[in-house]
Amino acid sequence: QVQLVESGGGLVQAGGSLRLSCAASGRTFSSYNMGWFRRAPGKEREFVAAIRWSGGNTYYADSVKGRFTISRDNAKNTVYLQMNSLKPEDTAVYYCAAGGRTITTMTTSPYWGQGTQVTVSS
Repeated sequence: QVQLVESGGGLVQAGGSLRLSCAASGRTFSSYNMGWFRRAPGKEREFVAAIRWSGGNTYYADSVKGRFTISRDNAKNTVYLQMNSLKPEDTAVYYCAAGGRTITTMTTSPYWGQGTQVTVSS
C-alpha cells in the first residue's frame, strides 16, 4: 500500500512558477513509475507528466512540454513537478499517481493522492 500526499499548490500570476511535491509512504517508492494528472473545473482528468521508477525516462503532455519538469528523489520518497511560465489554463487540481504499468499508461496507477489546487490568475 502506498499513500501519496501532494503539496506546493497555490495562487500565482500568469508567467509565474510553482513547484509541486508528492511525498509517498512505503519502502517500495523507488520501484514505482510516478506521474502527475490534473482536473480543471468542468473538465475530465488529464495526464500531465510521468517519470520512470529509475528516473531515467520522462513523458509529458504536449500542453506542458517545455514548461513543466518532473523529477524524483528516491532517497526522499518524493516526486516533484516544477511548473514554469504558468498560464490561466493550467488552473486545476493536480494529483499525484503511483504504480502505472508504464509512463505512457499512468491512468493504470492504483495509487492516487488527494490533490493540490493550482490557480493561475491572468
